[in-house]
Amino acid sequence: MLGSSSEGVPTLPEFTLGRVFTETSLEPVPFVLTVWIAGLYLFGVVALHRRGDRWPVGRTCSFVFGMGLFWWATSSGLAAYDTTLLSVHMVQHMVLSMLVPLALALGAPITLALRTLPARPRRWLLVCLHSRVARVLSFPPLTFTLYVLSPWALYFTGWYDASLNSDYVHEAMHVHLVLVGCLFFWPLVGIDPVPGRVAYPFRVLLVVLTLPFHAFLGVTIMGQQELIGGTWYPSLHEGPMGTWLPAPIDDQHTAGGILWGSGDLIGLVVFVVLFVQWVRSSMREAAREDRRLDLLEARERRRGDAGV
Repeated sequence: MLGSSSEGVPTLPEFTLGRVFTETSLEPVPFVLTVWIAGLYLFGVVALHRRGDRWPVGRTCSFVFGMGLFWWATSSGLAAYDTTLLSVHMVQHMVLSMLVPLALALGAPITLALRTLPARPRRWLLVCLHSRVARVLSFPPLTFTLYVLSPWALYFTGWYDASLNSDYVHEAMHVHLVLVGCLFFWPLVGIDPVPGRVAYPFRVLLVVLTLPFHAFLGVTIMGQQELIGGTWYPSLHEGPMGTWLPAPIDDQHTAGGILWGSGDLIGLVVFVVLFVQWVRSSMREAAREDRRLDLLEARERRRGDAGV
């Protein structure tokens, strides 16, 4: 890949785990998105409670946690160092593409909106949910393809280089990772009534199929000698940070290992979530069937009594 100059990159102190929490890189777009989206969600929860309806605390915690993760990944030390170390960027990538969508989906914001919006906006939302566009965007084979191919397109085209040289492309990349992750995870683990939902065995299969793709991409990044980002990372060694920066190829190998290991680990978490949901769904179905059989049995008894 062709790289470019890294002029304008701020000089940062040596990276440590503690600096993930102490360094900040407050970007306006993620901050505004976090405040507005989390604020609207909490406003809906409060509105439900005021009229006497209940909303599960776990859903609220999950959604707020997801938006907090989004803000943290784009404004903390991860964001401060994400153009300095590819390994740090890779941690940010996995948080945005897997953890954030998973937490947001479990928060069920669409269900909350359907329960709190006035009549007309609720109708508009239902029209959107039942539209052809929504059905296409939630079609499982399409969302799976987008999810597994997006990282390849990011790291093996000029897209990643462009993100290093443009703040706009950089922020757009962050939003893209979250959106593609949401398209994939929402019908799989989400509670909302979105199109594209399939039976639990197929959901588990889709999650399992993502694991080798993450592993193969991670191994590919670890094994290649051509630098991702071109001359960007080597040029950082020419400045003051060169005294502590690792060799770009070594950092790239670390990034590939992070992608491989964290992809499998988070995939296991998603599998556990799906398994729990599957068990609960089966238990609810069994309870409904028991009630149906009890009603049939009661009717038969009444008919027998009437016959006597």
